[in-house]
Amino acid sequence: MEKLIITAAICGAEVTKEQNPAVPYTVEEIVREAKSAVDAGAAIVHIHVREDDGTPTQSKARFKECIDAILKVCPDVILIPSTGGAVGMTAEERLQPTELDPEMATLDCGTCNFGDDVFENTMPMMRDFGKRMMERGIKPEYECFEMGHLDTVLNMARKGQVPGAPMQFNFVLGVPGCTTATVPNLCWLVNAIPAGSTWTVTGVGRNAFPMAAAAIAMGGNVRVGFEDNLYLSKGVLAKSNGELVEKVVRIARELGREIATPAEAREILGLAPRR
Repeated sequence: MEKLIITAAICGAEVTKEQNPAVPYTVEEIVREAKSAVDAGAAIVHIHVREDDGTPTQSKARFKECIDAILKVCPDVILIPSTGGAVGMTAEERLQPTELDPEMATLDCGTCNFGDDVFENTMPMMRDFGKRMMERGIKPEYECFEMGHLDTVLNMARKGQVPGAPMQFNFVLGVPGCTTATVPNLCWLVNAIPAGSTWTVTGVGRNAFPMAAAAIAMGGNVRVGFEDNLYLSKGVLAKSNGELVEKVVRIARELGREIATPAEAREILGLAPRR
């Protein structure tokens, strides 16, 4: 079984310091949380950025500031900036981080309910995002919140509208209004991806570690972090993203999976070695 790639989604766009004081807003706080996750075993850091007051932003300048600062202290880490941004942002806003030519970025695979809101990803938007990533040589991580999202993006890949093989999928399960976080649902999704693909699971809220354990046992990869879950265990707030990563590392070791370094993760994902 391949080594386990752990992704840390360190702040997201929705969670706040009122929910957990360790949620990072400032550049310095984002660097602190990225380093805590990498030191604990994360090979990938998934990035949203905030203004200093916590307001989510897709500003190219803010992304550059955060990316440059993270790479100063974690020079080998794989960074995956979000093109999802926050609910209500325009496609033009959301695409700004791709202008920095990251090696990877997220590509959301369809519109869905997102709690009380609607997260809009129309077909024209997805084609535009796919075209941008093909033009700039960016490998997408395909974010699937619903069963139909996977069918949609596979059909788009067959038509050459988004980058094709080898594909990396992130199955985000347990968002209120979307596909529930169960092992049968995860198995359905994994069994439907093309041969040679790689995949990660994100369990939202209380689903974080049950989904992590399932993915570890199935040979997949795991995402954890404050974006998805603020708690280390029931009623116990995590003090850092690093604590969440450390828990995944402990589960993996109990189940016999070794942890991938950033260099090993690059090889597994088909990325060029860091120069």
